[in-house]
Amino acid sequence: MKKKIEKGHVVKSVLPGSIAEELEIEPGDVLLNINGQEIKDILDYHYLTNEEYLTVLIRKADGEEWELEIEKEFEEDLGMEFTEGLMDEYRSCRNRCIFCFIDQMPPGMRETLYFKDDDARLSFLQGNYVTLTNMSDENIDRILFYKLSPINISIHTTNPELRCKMLNNRFAGDALKKIDRLCEGGITMNGQIVLCRGWNDGDELRRSLTDIERYLPYMQSVSVVPVGLTKYRENLTKLEKFTKEDANEVIDLIGEFQERFLEKHGTRLVYASDEWYLTAGRELPEEEFYEGYPQIENGVGMIRSLLQEYEECLEELPGDRQVRELSLATGLLMAPIFKKLFAGLLEKFPNTKVHVYGIRNDFFGPDITVAGLLTGQDIIAQLKGAQLGSALLLPSALLRSGEEVLLDEVTVTDIENALQTPVRIVKSEGEALLRAITE
Repeated sequence: MKKKIEKGHVVKSVLPGSIAEELEIEPGDVLLNINGQEIKDILDYHYLTNEEYLTVLIRKADGEEWELEIEKEFEEDLGMEFTEGLMDEYRSCRNRCIFCFIDQMPPGMRETLYFKDDDARLSFLQGNYVTLTNMSDENIDRILFYKLSPINISIHTTNPELRCKMLNNRFAGDALKKIDRLCEGGITMNGQIVLCRGWNDGDELRRSLTDIERYLPYMQSVSVVPVGLTKYRENLTKLEKFTKEDANEVIDLIGEFQERFLEKHGTRLVYASDEWYLTAGRELPEEEFYEGYPQIENGVGMIRSLLQEYEECLEELPGDRQVRELSLATGLLMAPIFKKLFAGLLEKFPNTKVHVYGIRNDFFGPDITVAGLLTGQDIIAQLKGAQLGSALLLPSALLRSGEEVLLDEVTVTDIENALQTPVRIVKSEGEALLRAITE
């Protein structure tokens, strides 16, 4: 059929063996509509393609339009990926948060690292956190219509005036009312509070946790994480690093609410991230404490999960006397944990040696101590001439998703060449770590 040109979505790739491949849909083809309905974004696409019977209109490269009638299983994917991941423009953040990590990035890095997203669709699809300040009533309506759950929300504070100041957005306080609409619509949520010393800690944190209780049971979990401070904070709001004493106070305050919520609602609801415990010099809580690790991607219980899985896996292994020598590089915060962990290897693997190197973050500054923000240049500079053994283990958190590139554009191959040592990328899981050493 020859028809007038209309707007659509360009197919980037077709999955092998998929319905789209069978129908001879090709990269470069344009999806015009499904069942005669316009497709605004990826949410519309997934909603419309769930059905068993579809009519799909495709425009080929030569301008010819194909109307394809499809019969398939319910929720079976058609197998098309599009040039725009959301089939729409990404919604950027218009806030100027005092704690924004992107504002603390050095110049000259790849362009995508400077993009601030605040898109509810990414919250649902990828677990990103949204502030609600860039979310219109129409966006809320679409979340309610599609019943998108969970939505991850950056709360930071429930004090409307303080939230406006922290986000540098005069609408940030009113935006909190959108949480009420999500609760009314039965949408489940996870919350996040980035704590800034002297701003939203102390009595303000107490106020926020008191207010958040009214969002139960739809608010499933809330993480409290310390602000990350790089050395690139010129012309930005002055923020101070949390001390060991501060960390202990934060854990104790959160603990009060955990006890109250557990007794009243059967859940602790709010959790301090692992970094607080390491800064305070406290033992990490046991596995049961984390209630299934709802905030593990936010650094809550990640270490306990790794330790638990590692110990269970180590107990099952028969052990051997094979001679091994390897090395592992991580952030300064985690290095002591790994050194203690690997000391327990000797009982079953007496001839296995793992050198643990805590890498100082010269790129972002000494206050950044987590492994996920290490750069290739710091790893290379600090491991030159070090005992690395037969392989260097690096955490997968260092890499850009799906690629072998670190934040500073240094690749895994660059590190191997510079250090003349094979590199193994290891997931932050106990079993994966242990097998990378013993196998």
